[in-house]
Amino acid sequence: MSDIIPVMPRLPAPDLEVVLSGAGGAHFSLADEAPETFTLVVFYRGYHCPICRTQLRELEANLPEFEKRGVSVVAVSSDSGERAAKAKTEWNLPHLRLGYGLDLNMARRWGLYVSAGRGATSIGVEEPALFSEPGLFLIRPDHTVYFASVQSMPFARPHFTDILGAIDFVVAKSYPARGEVASLV
Repeated sequence: MSDIIPVMPRLPAPDLEVVLSGAGGAHFSLADEAPETFTLVVFYRGYHCPICRTQLRELEANLPEFEKRGVSVVAVSSDSGERAAKAKTEWNLPHLRLGYGLDLNMARRWGLYVSAGRGATSIGVEEPALFSEPGLFLIRPDHTVYFASVQSMPFARPHFTDILGAIDFVVAKSYPARGEVASLV
């Protein structure tokens, strides 16, 4: 793990390119994003996770609010195309860009935790052998990291209404990215 560079505010975000579910083979590439204020990247555990379903439904409902604030949005998992398609359809996510096939080495570059599957979840869906845990990032238009929230468990994720309020504040106050100190020496 010593070769993993931590994701740091004010530094360039790692590369991110994934195929988008239901988009005819289209890809999401962070390098191609040019939002007015931020790109919101939400890493979710996958189709097996009922908390992810709730979170992404909340995100879908708030997409117009993010759009008003000049924020482009994508949700990404290491799921297969088939599982991502089920999530997009069954979770009713018609407008959310849903990326799949996240390489777990790339997940590690983003600082995400990786878990081993432990059988069927509470909704009866089998966990993949390996998958990444949740993370949420705001990336500036210059592709530097502004905000990062990474979790080792599926519980207690940030709510998107809170993120929207934070975006309003940081834009109005030109609030700088925090957590940028890499060395205490």
